[in-house]
Amino acid sequence: MGLITGLLTLPMAPVRGAVWVARQLKQQAEQEYYNPAVIRQQLAEVDDAHAAGELTDEQRDELQRQLLGRIYEAQQRPTEEM
Repeated sequence: MGLITGLLTLPMAPVRGAVWVARQLKQQAEQEYYNPAVIRQQLAEVDDAHAAGELTDEQRDELQRQLLGRIYEAQQRPTEEM
């Protein structure tokens, strides 16, 4: 970036910084959301809650469907190399 370009785009620096932060937050949230270990832990928590009588069969089935859907989505997502 040249000196003139750098000076002219300087007022946009906070916007570029905010966009970068938003992208980083989104990437981190997606990594956690689609993490198979996290999903397996959540499945175990659903089973425990059902065994404790905190969830009905229908509630358990719906939560399990959602979590298994996330695992399927995670497998379909392209892997990102760091």
